[in-house]
Formats: sequence, C-alpha cells, structure tokens
Amino acid sequence: VLSLAWLGPALGDEDKDEEMVEEEEKEKKEDEVLSDEIKEEDNVLVLHEHNFARALSEHQLLLVEFYAPWCGHCQQLAPAFAQAATDLRNESSPARLGKVDATAQKALATEFGITSYPTLKLFRDGNRTHPLAYTGRLDSRGIVRGVQRRAGPSATLLQDTDTAAAFVSSQDLVVVGFFKDLRGEAAQAYLEMAAEMVDMTFGVAEAAELFQEYGLSADTVCLFKKFDERQTNFPVDPARGLDTAELTRLLRVHSLHLVMEFTNETSNQIFGAKIPHHMLLFLNKSSSEQLSLRDGFRAAAGGFRGEVLFVVVDVTGHGADVLPFFGMTAADAPTLRLVKMENNHKYQMEQDNFSDSAIRAFIQAVLDGKVKPRLLSAEPPEDWDTRPVKVLVGKTFEQVAFDETKNVFVKFYAPWCPHCEAMAAAWEELAERYKDREDIVIAEMDSTANELENITIHGFPTLHYFPAGPGRKMVEYKSTRDVETFSKFLDNGGTLPEEPPVSEVREQLPCPGQSPAGQGDGSCRM
Repeated sequence: VLSLAWLGPALGDEDKDEEMVEEEEKEKKEDEVLSDEIKEEDNVLVLHEHNFARALSEHQLLLVEFYAPWCGHCQQLAPAFAQAATDLRNESSPARLGKVDATAQKALATEFGITSYPTLKLFRDGNRTHPLAYTGRLDSRGIVRGVQRRAGPSATLLQDTDTAAAFVSSQDLVVVGFFKDLRGEAAQAYLEMAAEMVDMTFGVAEAAELFQEYGLSADTVCLFKKFDERQTNFPVDPARGLDTAELTRLLRVHSLHLVMEFTNETSNQIFGAKIPHHMLLFLNKSSSEQLSLRDGFRAAAGGFRGEVLFVVVDVTGHGADVLPFFGMTAADAPTLRLVKMENNHKYQMEQDNFSDSAIRAFIQAVLDGKVKPRLLSAEPPEDWDTRPVKVLVGKTFEQVAFDETKNVFVKFYAPWCPHCEAMAAAWEELAERYKDREDIVIAEMDSTANELENITIHGFPTLHYFPAGPGRKMVEYKSTRDVETFSKFLDNGGTLPEEPPVSEVREQLPCPGQSPAGQGDGSCRM
C-alpha cells in the first residue's frame, strides 16, 4: 500500500485511466447481471434474479441448486451436479439443472427460504410458488434418475399380461398398483406417491385380466421382488382409501432384503427405512465357520419384519468402522447386538447363542422390556479433574453432573466431528474463565465411547446444563457457540437474556459418512 502511495503522484494519469477501465468493467458486469440472458457452466444454467423467470418459462423441469461459493458441501456436490447436467442434455431431456449463488442473489434466497447450503429445489411447468424440495440421491446417476422420473409419467401403464410380466421381471424390485378405476382417488394418490419415490420403479394397471393373473379381486398395490417374498400385497382400504404415508413406509420396509449386509451401498437404505430396532450379527466373512451362522440368523428374521431389521456386519470390511461405537474389536466376532434406534441403546446376550430360537427369544425379551441395555463406559483418565475442562465417562457422569452443589455445563462430543473441533477452543477458554468458581464445572464427554441410560445424544456437539440443587434437572443449550454467549448463559443461571432472533445462513461442515443435504443445524448426527 505504501509503495503504491509513493508512486501515485508520478502515475496520476495512469491511475485515472485505470479507474475509468474499472468503472467500465463494473458497468459491463452490471449490464450482464441485469440481462435475462442465461449463461451456462458445464451445462448447468447460471441463474440470478433477472433470468430466473425466463429459465422457468423455457424448461418444463428445472432442478436448482442454491449454493455458497465457500461451502465445502457445495464444492463436493459440483462435479456430480455438472455430470448430471451433461447427461440430461446429451439425452435431450426436457429437464435441466441450474444453480444460484445464494450469497449474491439474496432476493431469490429469501423468496425460496434458503437457510443452509446446498439446498436443491425442483420447479415444474414454470410453477414458481410451489417448488418441491429435492431429497433424492446426490450422485450424478441418482440426480438424473430423480429428475427424469418427474419429467415423465410417474408410473408405466400395463395393458396386458405380456407387458405386465415383462415389467415385473425387468428389475429386482418393482411396484404395481392395480385399480378398477385409474381416474379414482386411490389411483391418483398412488400416482402422486410414485412421483415422489424416485428410487423405485412403478407400474399401474386396471385391466380385469391382470387382476385375475395376479390373484387380486380389489384395488391393491403389489411389490414384486426377485428375492425373499416374490409378491407382497397391500390392499387398499375401501373405507379409508389409500394411505400414502403408510404405504410409503411399508414399501420401504418390504423393499429391503430380509437380512441386509452392511456396506457403503446399503447404509442409506438401512438407516432410511426407519425401522425401530436393528439386530446385528458381527462376523468375519473370511471364516466359513462364522459365515454359516447366517442361516440361523435369517431363520429368526421373518417374524420381526418391520419391527426389527436384521443386518450382517463384516468386521473386516465396511463394518470395521462401526466397531468403536459398540466398544468392540474384530476379535469379538462372532457376536450379536440389538440396537434400539430411538435412543441408541445396545443390548447383548449374556452369552451369544446363534440358534434361531435363541435369537427370537432374546429379541422378544428386549421388546418386552425384560433386558437392560449394556452401556459403554471408558475408564476415567487419571487427570480427569485436574484440567479446567473436566473429562467425564459413563461411570463417573452421575456423581459429577448431578452434584447438588455444582452447576455443571457438559459438552457431549465425537472425536471425528468437525463441529466439535470448531468449538473446542471456545470450550477450553470458557473453562479457563470459570476455573476458580467453586460452583461451576465445565466438562466434556466422548459420546462415542460412553453411554448414559436416561440421556440420549442424537447429534454432536450437544450441550447440556445441569443446575445445582435437587431434582436432577437438565437444560439443553441451543444458542450460539461462542465464549461470550456461553458466559451470559452461565451467569444468568442457565438461561439467556431475551434478545431479538438473528437470522443466519451457514455452511454445514462435512460430517463423516453423512449426506450434505439437510444438515441445517450445525451438528453431526449419530
């Protein structure tokens, strides 16, 4: 800056020329922005408030990514998004992909309620007021398939036994709705549901010969599979009509294999099915003796479909990464665990018994509340209470958190969580600030290695305040994660003074193994 200042008097005329050039370039850019011309980058439409309406009018289906240039998730998505845009264009699809820099196009961000990045919205037939939230897969193939499904009919019309047979055998899993009247409410509800479930293939039929061919007499939705049960029927209730939410749940449940194998490809299916309990068989697939245990495991699975999902976990493969969550190593295989998904409580047999009858009896005992969970706890470090931040473990938590003479503020974290790392310095500074206060304890607990019976941690970091006094009270802290706000909270007795809300749009740091879509609260999920 100083060298430029020294040169200024000698280069006065050139400075003026540079200013004029800069002004001309600025005006040129403003003219470009004000134009409704639509430019492209890697076959993705570059959209802003002046060309957005034109894009909607010119494209029957438009999937728009609202992004921030500095957002890591957006950068991670960009190659797949560009590849999907290229594939759609090469196929002459009526669907196109576009992107909006929501940090620069604030009017559009406000109009469409953008609160985190990236957010994807689907616009159909120029409808600007009711875009659909895109919640499908974010790989290029998944994006293409999801958009194509909405560009055409949501279900294939099957008119005779030959086309129906070909359709049913065309994939490992298809859904066919059989309706006496395709214009009726039930059929229309089915078609709308099919448009939303882009990861499944749907057909529809009303021909009487097809009802007879598949053993049906009334409106029914059938799931056809090349595995497990070949045909599963879901009759439409004549009085209540088609309950699309319940049917969606049933299709998700029954589309899974009776026994799943935990892999990178199946993990989204396993956790997306929303089945309340998971029964896990940990084994080493390189051992033929351990592989044989799958037979009894599978035999036990049939009676619990929809209530318990049976999963085989290879401790030497993809499953190796989850072993620490169970306090296990590969040497512990073969072994069984049952997980209650609502609170992540884990249940273990007193002694592993792999017969189907023993597995069924164990599961039923857990469902009936007759088995206590096995809670993980690390050993307390020798210096756990000598540093400003006290280190808690499962077996010491009660005596510290519920000490009636102390106000205890606890951070529940995961070692791999970037959000936890981001606030670590603030937590240390807070502890240093209050280290001489006898009535305040700042503590932390690694929730991947320690579990509590009555406190469930669903995301990281989670902050809980345990006030002094009787009653075992607990207050969840949900405000800004900085030292000054923490201090206000503590000094005010576990509450924050009333302040006007602050609207904030932020990038979500990438949590290991989690999709970037929908992580809008700055935390990593369990």
